[in-house]
Amino acid sequence: MAKISKKKPIPKPKKQKPKKTHTWRLCPPGEHWVRTHSLLVPPSRKDPDGSITTRRGHCAKNPTGKDQLYPDEMREMTTKNFSKVKEKPCPLDLGFRKKHKGNEYDDLIAGWTKYWNDVFKPSPPLDPDIVKALIASESGFDSNILADKKNTNSARGLMQITNDTRKILGDEKGELKDHYLTLTREDLHDPSLNICAGIRWLFRKHEIASSLLGREATWEETVAEFKGTRKATKSRTAELMDNFNKYLLRLKQCKKS
Repeated sequence: MAKISKKKPIPKPKKQKPKKTHTWRLCPPGEHWVRTHSLLVPPSRKDPDGSITTRRGHCAKNPTGKDQLYPDEMREMTTKNFSKVKEKPCPLDLGFRKKHKGNEYDDLIAGWTKYWNDVFKPSPPLDPDIVKALIASESGFDSNILADKKNTNSARGLMQITNDTRKILGDEKGELKDHYLTLTREDLHDPSLNICAGIRWLFRKHEIASSLLGREATWEETVAEFKGTRKATKSRTAELMDNFNKYLLRLKQCKKS
């Protein structure tokens, strides 16, 4: 009697892990990083007094499953990667050398500029010198500045992010299509988080400016949109852009020397 050969079962394809949004990210898309933290264990029969344990850093699901950056992950990315970025803004303090040092945030500018350039892949890419000149013209490198001290919703921090902008950056049902940031108003005084949000908003303004112009906007035109010059008078527009261009020119000359 002929032997019946048994067919080997077809192996199931292995589930591939989703690619990270960026190599610096700690978690895959749809998840966010939660840092190591203390956790209170409630009282039980075995432990009537309760206890405190340590929850190690881990990835947690985002409520909507979309790409979100939270402060814990932003800070981890900053610490691990930004000092290694080679393409930095020119090391000029732009006259800010006393209370607020003009070179203090060069690593943060370089890191977040590279990150968002890698995510959106614009051509030409955003130059970190443009970000540095923008910060100089917006806040003079004062991370604690509040445009209107009587209004808690007013622009704040290095890149002068308003509370309305902060909400847009985290609104998954709003005008952004991807790459959201979840931040509090107080988070905007953290230099790294503010620069991250500011550059993300600059990329959104690049989309808006390009749409209005019917062509790819330059980064200088994008800065004008960021500064709200469409709604400003000619004299106010000239004032805003002249201040920015003054700093940018010095940074460009620095690179040539």
